[in-house]
Amino acid sequence: MERSQLSFFEMFRCPLCMARIQRVDEEMLCDDTACGGRFPIIDGVPVLLNEAESVFSIGDYISRRATTVGVRKQSRLSTFLLQNCIPSIGRRVNSGHNFEKFVSLLLGQSSAPKVLVIGGRVIGHGMESLLVNPSIELVESDVAFGPRTTVICDAHSLPFASGSFDGVVAQAVLEHVADPYRCVKEIHRVLKGQGLVYAETPFMVPGHFERYDFTRFTHLGHRRLFRWFDEIDSGAVCGPGMALAWSYRHFVMSFTTSQMIRKLIYVFTAFTSFFLKYFDRFLIDKAGTIDAAAVHYFLGRKSDTALPDRELIKKYRGAQLI
Repeated sequence: MERSQLSFFEMFRCPLCMARIQRVDEEMLCDDTACGGRFPIIDGVPVLLNEAESVFSIGDYISRRATTVGVRKQSRLSTFLLQNCIPSIGRRVNSGHNFEKFVSLLLGQSSAPKVLVIGGRVIGHGMESLLVNPSIELVESDVAFGPRTTVICDAHSLPFASGSFDGVVAQAVLEHVADPYRCVKEIHRVLKGQGLVYAETPFMVPGHFERYDFTRFTHLGHRRLFRWFDEIDSGAVCGPGMALAWSYRHFVMSFTTSQMIRKLIYVFTAFTSFFLKYFDRFLIDKAGTIDAAAVHYFLGRKSDTALPDRELIKKYRGAQLI
């Protein structure tokens, strides 16, 4: 096992009781005999799941059942067309800049920060500055196997010791968890005393990932979700242009349930609305965008006190309605 693997294996805790766990052959075993937790290691990836607190089961991973819509197999032709021939209607305007700021703050606090990426089976938008820095050790978790998945776990019960990480990233994740408040509480727990969190969560975006889609947040709703953090920065990361394009696509799709026709609509709406996202470069910092953004972001530092709701409502930054 490599040194970096040893480093994060030492941070692992039993997701059932938070006792230490050890690797024995192709299993992770809880040190607490009263708990008796046993967790498989599949293709080198530990599956540390508290089934009582998750919509998934360990059996899903042993049998390789798809655990999210996004990891269903597609034909090579479909994948090629989606990636190279069909324009995207989404655009994260500020993600790259926000991650650069996150990295700068991390390195200002630690020469070798450890960062947990929740939902990290693939590289997120704008994360390049986090990935290319050799000083930063990443632990990339997900509820699905993927090219970058380090550990399978559910954010409702993170299998790590308290105070393990200097930073946590949750990009396009918290809309897909059943209880985002519990997940943010877990993020708070695994962060060190001055730990940083960076999150991007949808607001004006239609449903996606089918059954695994639960919640949306206004700007203030997102801020309240992270009320146990001091705000460094927040705002829109995807603007109303992207929101309009997504709504247009889903409006047209709502007329049919035929999968063939819906695929044609997907392509048609891509070519007839992709240009809307480019308005977001101009609109992203406008006051009116706060109430019409596709996605909001939050960058904050762990705190020992919660932001009171009376103070929360004073932070409204939107444009007044006529």
